[in-house]
Amino acid sequence: MAPAPNINPPINVGHIDDVQELRKTKPITVPERYVRDMAQRPTLATSSPCSSSAMSIPVIDLSELVEGGEDEVQREVLKLASSCEEWGFFQVINHGIDKELLESIEKVTTEFFMLPLEEKQKYPMAPGTIQGYGHAFVFSEDQKLDWCNMLALGVEPHCIRNPKLWPTNPPEFRETLETYSTSIRKLCQTLLRFIALSLGLNQDRFNEMFGVTVQAVRMNYYPPCSRPDLVLGLSPHSDGSALTVLQQGAAGSSVGLQILKDNIWVPVQPLENALVINIGDTIEVLTNGKYKSVEHRAVTHKEKDRLSIVTFYAPGYEIELGPLPELVDKNHPCMYRRYNHGEYSRHYVTNKLQGKKTLDFAKIQTQVSTN
Repeated sequence: MAPAPNINPPINVGHIDDVQELRKTKPITVPERYVRDMAQRPTLATSSPCSSSAMSIPVIDLSELVEGGEDEVQREVLKLASSCEEWGFFQVINHGIDKELLESIEKVTTEFFMLPLEEKQKYPMAPGTIQGYGHAFVFSEDQKLDWCNMLALGVEPHCIRNPKLWPTNPPEFRETLETYSTSIRKLCQTLLRFIALSLGLNQDRFNEMFGVTVQAVRMNYYPPCSRPDLVLGLSPHSDGSALTVLQQGAAGSSVGLQILKDNIWVPVQPLENALVINIGDTIEVLTNGKYKSVEHRAVTHKEKDRLSIVTFYAPGYEIELGPLPELVDKNHPCMYRRYNHGEYSRHYVTNKLQGKKTLDFAKIQTQVSTN
């Protein structure tokens, strides 16, 4: 989720161990701070029904949408609508972003995480913020921690950036991130046009109403864990963005992303050169719940590490949001109130990750009559 202005800091939780440094000691037991309660622990059995091809998330071919004939476009738009309505997630192929650029951002990100701890700590994530290197969404001393190191940065508009937190090592990090973020931004704008079309709206509806859009990136590194059955790489949550774009690690890394589908945690198997797209809370509100943001999490692996690069794309903080009038009628009553996006962003980043609980902020609470 993109950083929001004027955030009041939560409790200063003091020193938190770095999971890469913990991993170097190869502990047989996992520190208690990372051990999840029984109900939250991941099921890692390979025989799980969610591993079947029937539970694979849809794949959208962007070249069919952008360059295809009328029949191809119509077919792919229908598939996109189904993906957004039934899954809230899809993988996009032939997205137009150079393979070399994807490899470059992955390379500089990996190099950053492999730096000595003292070098990475030059870019600290201060308590109450979500930019820099460290743990985000930590608000109490007894809160369970994710088995993950992260670097989070505001990208656009420039006023949300904290230049001191943009690494100078590796030297090409900043330039690579700028180029990558520009490409991801164009991809989001293109996807929003076709998502609008899939809803029967003018293709520019979302792009025009979003104003000066907000873009942030979070880079996650998940070291191996001796007891992956006890920990989570990232707690279950939905995203507060409009769209989220995920670049999973290279072939050979562990499969860590899981999405909640029909009460089953479905692993998302990386496709070569594909990007994973998910619907954020903002699109759920705008579509009056037709397209829903989906709870997702990350799990760890006993022997393999994993890298992910996540871009959050959202409306400007000043934008007023609520269900679009075209998507509200007597059969589809209004489910969400109108609110300011900056207000929601502040709410999101000042609460710990708890499934879709943050979206309660926008829901219209209906009272059940007792008569």
